[in-house]
Amino acid sequence: MTRSELDSRRFDAVRAWTSFVEHGDSVAELVRPEILTSWTRSGAAITPDVTQAPLADESETASIWRGSPLQAAVERVESELRRTAEDGDLVLAITDAETRILWTYGGRVMRRKAETVNFVPGGRWDDESVGTNALDLANRLETPEMVFSAEHYASIVHNWVCWAAPVFDPVTGVKLGVIDLSTTWDRSHPIGLATARVLARLIETAMPTSRHHPSAPSPDDTGDPGLVMTLLGTAEARLDGQRLLLNRRQTEVLALLAMNPQGLSLEQLHAMVYGDQAVTFSTLKAEVSHLRQALGGQLSSRPYRLQMPVETDVDHVLALLRRGHVAAAVEAYGGDLLPGTNSPALNELAEYVAVAVREALLADPAPDAVVRYSELAPYDSEVIEVCLASLGGRGHPAVPLLKGRLAVAQR
Repeated sequence: MTRSELDSRRFDAVRAWTSFVEHGDSVAELVRPEILTSWTRSGAAITPDVTQAPLADESETASIWRGSPLQAAVERVESELRRTAEDGDLVLAITDAETRILWTYGGRVMRRKAETVNFVPGGRWDDESVGTNALDLANRLETPEMVFSAEHYASIVHNWVCWAAPVFDPVTGVKLGVIDLSTTWDRSHPIGLATARVLARLIETAMPTSRHHPSAPSPDDTGDPGLVMTLLGTAEARLDGQRLLLNRRQTEVLALLAMNPQGLSLEQLHAMVYGDQAVTFSTLKAEVSHLRQALGGQLSSRPYRLQMPVETDVDHVLALLRRGHVAAAVEAYGGDLLPGTNSPALNELAEYVAVAVREALLADPAPDAVVRYSELAPYDSEVIEVCLASLGGRGHPAVPLLKGRLAVAQR
């Protein structure tokens, strides 16, 4: 882009920002929908004159980064990342799934600029902490995103342009965080977003795979790091490979904390677990206390938040659906989420996951996937009928199984 084109784009961004932030005007026709949505979220949480991103605990950030798959991958391709930053005078950042920066590297000029706004390890760059930015958009929307100049909600980064792309575990499909490239707005270039996307794929291909194939695991020790929860069909929680012995309510509390990595207040958690049941806060605190002991103390307060890597089969299934891997999602889908739970939040999540899987199959009724689904939902005749119709009479090994299941469902 020419300098005059960049100047014009910056003028338009500043005009829209001023209209929205300073005058409260409608700017739906002036900015992209995702920017406007994020501006609204930001405005409810912070002021536009915030001076820097808040910092997470330094030791906690270091412990999350140390030994993580992201660290291992970055170390393998660090020379390429550093060269990209130096050649373009960029600052690069890797975040976790909460948009907390875990690693940065910058060219001489941008490194100094980044330090002044806490664009450093430990910096929290979700939009409710520091306003609209590319890291947050890429993390929440799970797509590559660009934020230019005054499209940022906080004025401290109006001189920046940022490109970010999500980084996924190539085996499980779980989102691990994002990679971001940032420089000054006048150095904006159309290739920025493509570069972020390429670097994200570079990190994914460098991801260690040995952790997915532990050698000779015992039934009670999977070797998986952090907390791994199975919630679909059956309920099980393992911490560093060891199964946790929890009661039903503790499992529900742990599931809610796992699905809300940003943390929950006592009041939020109580409403999610009990709804309008007449249960005291003390009862919930007792459950949390038992959980904290089972987790070796890795559960913080104010807000309640898990302090270890967390993976759930719910996140896995939804990530696969978002990426269009319907057959793999159905294979990973074990059935209804925590059947019989009376937690309103978990019931809502259960319906969301079940409907998402079903609608994905209706849109892409792969026969083998429908056979698998029919084992979990044997009376859902519509999915089977759509699948058979899509085959149009063509032969397929799954047809007899589907017709048999359909006969039972319609009996």
